[in-house]
Amino acid sequence: MDKPCKYVCDYYGVPAEIGRRVIVNGEPGVIAEDGGNHIGVLFDKDEPGTVYPCHPTWRVVYQGMVPVRQLPARKRRAKERYQRYREFGDGFDNFRQFLAWDSDPDRSWNRGCHG
Repeated sequence: MDKPCKYVCDYYGVPAEIGRRVIVNGEPGVIAEDGGNHIGVLFDKDEPGTVYPCHPTWRVVYQGMVPVRQLPARKRRAKERYQRYREFGDGFDNFRQFLAWDSDPDRSWNRGCHG
């Protein structure tokens, strides 16, 4: 498996990697995700988990390495659940029905064996 941000590094010749401090258009942040042909930046002003796609060469200054801020586990799980609701929620009559489906122990995100 290729290292994260490999395409961006190879194609654009930039030192992009997860945890690299960047300044994008004057806004400080850190690369938090590999976006394929872009870098996913968590800006300092935003809550952890809020990542924006940015072009790897448009007004980007690459700096040193830092840890990527993470949401506390409880908030992270809630945010992941909400993302699943956005993906699958149209198939349910209400949020409670979705929660019952989502909490099924056989679901892969609940460590179920039927991923």
